[in-house]
Amino acid sequence: MQENNKKQADKPGFFQVILSTLAAAIGVQSNKNREKDFQSGSMAHFVVAGIIFTILFVLTLILIVKTVLGNMG
Repeated sequence: MQENNKKQADKPGFFQVILSTLAAAIGVQSNKNREKDFQSGSMAHFVVAGIIFTILFVLTLILIVKTVLGNMG
């Protein structure tokens, strides 16, 4: 019973997955945190967070470029 509770406590929460994804995306993820994520986190959660981050990043870049080019004409 305690082992199951410990596994639940070790699982990263929603915000921990988001922060870990952002840190990895900008290249400041520590080796310690990366290892912890691989050991306790679900790969699916990190893949989904990475895909969502990538989509939002690309859409943000498109918006910035459109805004800059729109103000030049």
